[in-house]
Amino acid sequence: MSCRSLRTGFLLPVLLAACNGAPSPPVTTVQKLLVIAGAGSAEPHLARAADGSVVLSWIEPDGETMALRAATLHDDAWQSPVTVASGNNWFINWADFPSVQPIDETLWAAHWLVKTAGTAFSYDVAIAISTDAGKTWSAPVTPHDDGTASEHGFVTLFPWQGAIGALWLDGRNMAGEGHGDAQSGGMTLRSAVIGSDGAISNPQLIDELVCDCCQTDVAPGQNGPIAVYRNRSETEIRDIHVVAAKDGKWQANRPVADDGWQIAACPVNGPAIVSNGSVVAVAWFTAANDDSQLRMAWSSDDGATFDTPVDIDIDRPIGRVDIEILDDGSAVVSWLRTGENNQGEICVRQVAPSGQLGPVQVVVKTGAGRASGFPQMLRDGADLIIAWTDVAGETSQVLTARVDTTTFLTTTD
Repeated sequence: MSCRSLRTGFLLPVLLAACNGAPSPPVTTVQKLLVIAGAGSAEPHLARAADGSVVLSWIEPDGETMALRAATLHDDAWQSPVTVASGNNWFINWADFPSVQPIDETLWAAHWLVKTAGTAFSYDVAIAISTDAGKTWSAPVTPHDDGTASEHGFVTLFPWQGAIGALWLDGRNMAGEGHGDAQSGGMTLRSAVIGSDGAISNPQLIDELVCDCCQTDVAPGQNGPIAVYRNRSETEIRDIHVVAAKDGKWQANRPVADDGWQIAACPVNGPAIVSNGSVVAVAWFTAANDDSQLRMAWSSDDGATFDTPVDIDIDRPIGRVDIEILDDGSAVVSWLRTGENNQGEICVRQVAPSGQLGPVQVVVKTGAGRASGFPQMLRDGADLIIAWTDVAGETSQVLTARVDTTTFLTTTD
């Protein structure tokens, strides 16, 4: 399931067009940014630093090894990339991508996956720490100490308890079993806190049975972090659940919505969450009753309850979602869908707090397969930064673009 030239930058105005083929109003342009990632690059991740700047990370070949690199965006230009780590024993997976995550003004964290002896799906989480805002990095530590030859991945890093919070899928109960085998307990969701000195504390089991390979995500809540993930019931219902932490302890999890998606295998399609004060929004993909849907739900009480979901796209969505909240209180959801000639399209759509929808629009065309990975979206002032893996050439390459939202997808709400 793995996927794998610096060139001059270019500006390309692209009139956004509706995903359903109908023309959209001439509301904005997409400005492609300087290409900073090398040939063969893939698996982008976007994060925001304490000063508001956008941080892009990705992986790319470096001789006989694979490298995790990161760069910060200033004045529409990506700065010179820093190599966070490299190795020739990494577990590379199209859906389980590494990350670089600023925690505060100086403390940053990064993660990747390292193969271990055992089955093809035996690997550990490696987390490196920077105390100078990403300039230099420590040797890695591992947040789990089970020592089993099993899967550990789909990590989310976030600020917690004045240190680094880590959330991940942990297959220690599946050691010795096949991938996806729940007979010995199945995949679990766990967390820990990593100090700036690499010390591990506050390990917790959050959920004892979850979907095997769907991404996790975390947003800051008013009382602590709020996490979303794809749950798994004993009857193979795999709906999106939310769980919040209070006073350093995770509370009871609950579904964001009762989709009732019963599927005997992992769909590799995790949710995304964003918050603004007590307002929380979650976006996700489901195919309950064999009906593919891209959905989103609002919460006005810090994720305690969620409104009836809004259907964002029911016309050939693939999923791979992201979500942001704009200054006017509306949300923008991004996702991948199948367009004409089975080509992939990265789409965006604005959602008002009332649930009113703006038009579905295409930002860029890309591949629809695994190699195109999971597009990323992050707000940058009044704009959106989009990052994706382009697979049109002989080798993959991470590309980025800026989307102006000042006249973007307006609703009448």
